[in-house]
Amino acid sequence: MHRLFALLLVFSFSAFAQEQRPLRFAVTESWAMPMMQIVEGRATSGILYDLQMRLAQKVGRRADLLVMPRLRVQRTLVRGEIDVRCYVNPNWLQESHHQYIWSLPFMIQRDLIVGRTAEPGFRLEQLRGQRLGTVLGFSYPPLDALFDSAQVQREDARTQELVLEKLEVGRYNYAVSNQLTLAWFNRQRSAGQRLHALSEISSDLVACIVRDQPDVPTQALLRALVQMKQDGEFDDILARYH
Repeated sequence: MHRLFALLLVFSFSAFAQEQRPLRFAVTESWAMPMMQIVEGRATSGILYDLQMRLAQKVGRRADLLVMPRLRVQRTLVRGEIDVRCYVNPNWLQESHHQYIWSLPFMIQRDLIVGRTAEPGFRLEQLRGQRLGTVLGFSYPPLDALFDSAQVQREDARTQELVLEKLEVGRYNYAVSNQLTLAWFNRQRSAGQRLHALSEISSDLVACIVRDQPDVPTQALLRALVQMKQDGEFDDILARYH
């Protein structure tokens, strides 16, 4: 009888584990290394890849990394079809996403104006009349006045890496890039080939948002992020990509 009871417990726990569907993480296809490597539509490595896989592991779930265009990510969030979205700032969102809870920030994104040559004393006024390399769907609030008045023309590319590649070959004179992607882009280039950071236009704290519904271990995920930060796990992830 005891053996039968033990077997029933095993089967019950197995069935419960099978019912726990993977957590759905949003992956924006415009991300580039070191944030995320995307190969043939699949996320394969990078800072956010490691972060999200570890988060799922810490709460005992599998991670389903859903790669999609940035604008589709917004629509999917509104419909509640994403469980976790990481690397986001409230100012970047067009909707409030009231069904999600914000985590504590885990890092800072610094956006830079980048050029092919160093320009000491560079000022944003020098962008007037220029085409500026930008990522499709990305917002750059410090530059909105220049875009809205048509003093600067956006030239969008699908990914941050493509933006820098187009700058490198002279499609435009200036582009916007986050600091980490610029450093990654330059690491395989000689000193004379590297792109140059000219000015920092923004410095934003980034966090995750977690869907607050019974089928998501919301509080466990939020606690896991805090623990990862406190235990130095996130610093270890960053160190892998320096």
